Amino acid sequence: MGMGSDFKEFAMKGNVVDMAVGVIVGAAFGKIVSSLVENIIMPALSKFTGGVNFSDLAVSFGTGPNGKEVLVKYGVFLQSIFDFIIIAFVLFMAIRAINRLKKPPVAAAPPPPPRQEVLLEEIRNLLAKR
Repeated sequence: MGMGSDFKEFAMKGNVVDMAVGVIVGAAFGKIVSSLVENIIMPALSKFTGGVNFSDLAVSFGTGPNGKEVLVKYGVFLQSIFDFIIIAFVLFMAIRAINRLKKPPVAAAPPPPPRQEVLLEEIRNLLAKR
């Protein structure tokens, strides 16, 4: 077998195709979540914190050799943390729902024994004590 046919066999396996679809959908979902955080959550959070724009939060370390200001933009980092938390929560909820669908229903507890059997067991236990 040549390298081309080996690659074709590898690429057409079900798991590889499923993974590729998952990566593409995940990338699109990531963009949606980033937009949600940047355009909805952070402005609302900014409104509640007195107009602080999180993407502008930074610490300056002076100017670099090229004359530009050197900044540590921790506000952008905070937005990335919000992105991560939202994505992780949504994935948790999705996996939880999928796992619920996979689990077989819990079997009902067996019905209690008939009253006659209970009485017979009590009599047997009393006789065994003698």
